[in-house]
Amino acid sequence: MAKLVLNEKYLYLKDWVRDIPQNFERSGEVIYNARNQIRVFTLPDGQKVNVKRYRQPFFFNRVVYTFFRKPKAVRAYQYAFRLLEKGVSTPEPIAYILEKKCGLLAVSYLVTVQSPLKRNFYEFGKGPLEGRENILVAFARFTAELHKKGIYHKDYSPGNILFDVCGDKVDFTVVDINRMEFGEVSLEKGCKNFARLWGRTDMFKLLAQVYASSMGYDQSRVEKLMLQYRNEFWKNKSRQKYEFLE
Repeated sequence: MAKLVLNEKYLYLKDWVRDIPQNFERSGEVIYNARNQIRVFTLPDGQKVNVKRYRQPFFFNRVVYTFFRKPKAVRAYQYAFRLLEKGVSTPEPIAYILEKKCGLLAVSYLVTVQSPLKRNFYEFGKGPLEGRENILVAFARFTAELHKKGIYHKDYSPGNILFDVCGDKVDFTVVDINRMEFGEVSLEKGCKNFARLWGRTDMFKLLAQVYASSMGYDQSRVEKLMLQYRNEFWKNKSRQKYEFLE
């Protein structure tokens, strides 16, 4: 048994979306394959569509997501509308599908328009900042605007921040948005939001300078907190597969 919820704007895709569970494994291009899998499909009209399949949760979480908490696909779908309404870029939601087995949530799918932005923040993991400062300045201001609007992305990691540069303008979009909070973002919480980024100390100092200016905070306090939270996150033993960059 499957539940399908479709954005009214994309009613013309109903039949195609309905068949996703049957066609997912044998079509589309895999662009991510770990706990969950993401495939990109090209529709007959040339539009590219992103389909994320969430694996079946463990038994306890199947119970939780069936009776007590919205599944990830549902949250990501609904949060996308909230972000877009607030003027924040994220891939437009098309639909979600929830499959159940024995009355409990099994596999689920999230369907969105594929973002045209190709670059992500992993590219700041190594190498000098020279020539890329404009991206970091724009990103710090973008993050400040999110926080001013009461938007807090709880998985603000390098792969979930897409961007591209067009002339003097840097465009950003956020993805993997099933873990979001909406409400006031404190100074401490705002600084902690940068902790998952992967980069050198001078990168964080630049981010702190611009973020503090945008938010009206004391720069030295913001810098201290950003580096503290970043160090705590990346020096955790479970994350030593990543090189910690001083």
